[in-house]
Amino acid sequence: GLTRRYETITPELEARLEYELGVIRQTRYAGYFLIVWDFIDAARRMGIPVGPGRGSAAGSLVCYAIGITDIDPIRHQLLFERFLNPDRISMPDIDVDFCYEKRGQVIEYVARKYGRENVSQIITFGTMAARAVLKDVARVLEFPFAESNRISSLVPEEIGMTLQKALDEAPGFKELGRESELHAKLLQNALVLEGLNRNTGILAAGVLITPSPLIEHAPLYKSTKGDITVQFDMKMSEALGLLKMDFLGLRTLTVINKALDLIAETTGERLTAEEIPTDDETTYQLLQEGRTVGVFQLESSGMQELVRKMAHTRYDDITAICALYRPGPLGADMDKVYVECKHGRKKVEYKDPALEPILKDTYGVILYQEQVMKIASEMGGFTLGQADTLRKAMGKKKHDIMAELKVQFLDGAKEKGFDPRGAREIYEEMEVFAQYGCNKSPRAACALMAMQSAWRTAHHAGEFMAAPMSTLM
Repeated sequence: GLTRRYETITPELEARLEYELGVIRQTRYAGYFLIVWDFIDAARRMGIPVGPGRGSAAGSLVCYAIGITDIDPIRHQLLFERFLNPDRISMPDIDVDFCYEKRGQVIEYVARKYGRENVSQIITFGTMAARAVLKDVARVLEFPFAESNRISSLVPEEIGMTLQKALDEAPGFKELGRESELHAKLLQNALVLEGLNRNTGILAAGVLITPSPLIEHAPLYKSTKGDITVQFDMKMSEALGLLKMDFLGLRTLTVINKALDLIAETTGERLTAEEIPTDDETTYQLLQEGRTVGVFQLESSGMQELVRKMAHTRYDDITAICALYRPGPLGADMDKVYVECKHGRKKVEYKDPALEPILKDTYGVILYQEQVMKIASEMGGFTLGQADTLRKAMGKKKHDIMAELKVQFLDGAKEKGFDPRGAREIYEEMEVFAQYGCNKSPRAACALMAMQSAWRTAHHAGEFMAAPMSTLM
């Protein structure tokens, strides 16, 4: 696989491949990788579009070599430890995007290959949230429909809102129990029932594959529509050690494929998505003008404005914009610093010369989790596995682990000859940026699909507009 992907096999590539294979052997996950490879290979043989990679799997050279992903982890400086950490063993998680319309064919293939009695989708449970439980209880107590709506509308529409919180904070709702005995009864019952499971559904993407019939591992459930799932939800299934695969339907893949079919009709030449160039000047010109309606990830008005300010000149800029256009980085003005430094209006500064090779591509901004990991390795002497543990602790604000690793970082920096005061400042800066930083691997994959969408717009506007209209009709 490596010889198919690279013209020259360097000692660095061989060392990275051997290291990754060693970890996969040590963790006994080879079977997992082969099953994922199998259904992706089957999808391609059936002519079903497959995404270039999603999540941290794009950081694996093994995944790239065998065709699970299409993002070069070496070119994009992606880290295997962000995907599979030898210091903190956890199940690998390879999410795979398929054409929205043909995803079911891949699941059908898996059921045929591994046995229908061994393959199942996963149950989900809908719970009675604050507003919903009020409506359900009101219906049982025979409240008029309009009154039921009025009562539920008194609960503020906020994420994480509960009835108790509404009673404490929402002025109109506080008085509800005093309106009548029936209103008090409604509230009393709703408080008891809130949060309980109400109905079942099917997890959109998750598919379980077991080595022997499912009934030996989990109880099954049959819905009124005849769908069979396991009765354990995703978290419980994973805790039991059952193998969960994620088959995601991505409409963008359907649109890209449809556009390529239309282009073939009008030009007589059928390109594959992989053959679309990522260094095309006409495409960059289109991006610099912000003409990104319908372009994957770049079409919202806010994104269009940032695309124009960025004035893209390289693939890495699109990867960066996919990382910058999120509430955290925008709130911290990271996008403004990146743009100003890119255009030379602000000087790029590094707290230590050792940071330049790590932060050069993002103009001194710590934008990716991989950069946090590399700083911990370069300055603190961490292994990349330890650096991933630090990255996770910083991102989730696990203060006890952070305090322990801070001492290790400062000791390591001192041992490597770095100024202790400067090392402390850099560590504190990492703590701040780790909360905003994101995994670079999925952003690089998003950037690739954005480039493919933008190339179609730049060179085949008619086919480009027709494809989403036909797909979304």
